[in-house]
Amino acid sequence: MLVSRQAPNPRTMDDLLPAELVARLERLDVHTRKMFPGKMQGERRSKRRGRGVEFHDFRGYVRGDDIRFIDWNIVARLGKLFVRLFVEEEDLALHIVVDASSSMDTGDPNKLLFASRVAMSLGYIGLVRQNRVGMTVFGRPGVENPRIHPDARGRHRVRSLADFMLREIWEDETHGTEGGASGRGGDFNSALSLIARSGIGKGVVVVLSDFLIEGGYERGLRDLSAAGGGGAHDVYCMQVLSPSELEPERELERGVSGDLRMTDIESGHASEITITAPLVKRYKERLANYCADLESFCAARGMTHMLVRSDADISRLIMETLRQRGMLA
Repeated sequence: MLVSRQAPNPRTMDDLLPAELVARLERLDVHTRKMFPGKMQGERRSKRRGRGVEFHDFRGYVRGDDIRFIDWNIVARLGKLFVRLFVEEEDLALHIVVDASSSMDTGDPNKLLFASRVAMSLGYIGLVRQNRVGMTVFGRPGVENPRIHPDARGRHRVRSLADFMLREIWEDETHGTEGGASGRGGDFNSALSLIARSGIGKGVVVVLSDFLIEGGYERGLRDLSAAGGGGAHDVYCMQVLSPSELEPERELERGVSGDLRMTDIESGHASEITITAPLVKRYKERLANYCADLESFCAARGMTHMLVRSDADISRLIMETLRQRGMLA
C-alpha cells in the first residue's frame, strides 16, 4: 500500500461533522445488547424496572421495597400489598477509542480522517441523547501515552469533544507529509489494557483501528473483554482499511509493479520486493485470513467485528449499517 493523502487536515468541527449529517443523527441513540446500570437519569429506556414516570406493571411487595410505591387501592380490594413498577430511564456509557498511528494516517481516502468522522458522529449521538461519552486517542507519532477525554454529557459538550479530537489527532503539521514523524506513539495493547483497568463504566466501547498491529492485538482485546469480571462492555471493533489495502490490484493498474523498496511507515524497516500478480493474490489471501481470525477472536469473546472501507459513505454507515448491527437505534 502506498501512503496517499488528498484531503487537508480537518481544522474545524464542521470538517469532522458535516452539517448535512447532523439533522439525521438527531433521530438516533446508542444501543446496547446488554443491560448496564446507568449512573444518572438519561433518555434511554432501561431493561430494569424502578422509579420513573411511565407505569409498567405491578408486583407483590417484598420487605425493603419503598412504601411510597404501594398501591393502596389494590390493598383495599385484595387485602395484599402490591407495588407499582415504572419504566426507568438511565444514561448509557459510550467510550470511543481512536487509533491515530502512522498506519492509520494513510490510504486514499485517508483511514484516520474517516475514523475521526465516524468517532465524531457517534460522540454527537451519545451526547445529544444525554449519555456519558468519553474518548481515548492513542498511537499518535511522538506521543507516548494515550490521550483521554473524560466522560461528558449533554449537547453543550459536543464542541469540547470536537476540540479534543482536532487537538489530539490533527493539530500536527507532520500529518500526511512525506518527511513527517513516523512510528507508533503508544501501544495498541497497552492502551486497551489501560481502558480496561480505568473503570470507565459499563457500556458500549467502539474501537476504531486498522488492527494491523505488529505485536498482535490479542492482549488488549482480551483485557477489554475481561474487564469488570467479563461482560462489562459491549465492544465493537471497527476495522478500517483503505481500498488499496483491500484491492491491491489497483496499484498494479496504476503502474506499481516490478522491483520496489518498501518502508514500513511505523517501524521504519525496509524490504525489497518484486510485485507481481501472484504476489498480489497471496497478499489478498493472507489479508482475508487475518481479518477472519480477528473476527473469530472477537466473536469468541462476545465482541462485534466490523470491516469498514475508508471510502464507505459515512451517512449510510451510520444510518443503516450500524443500526442493522445493533450499535444504534
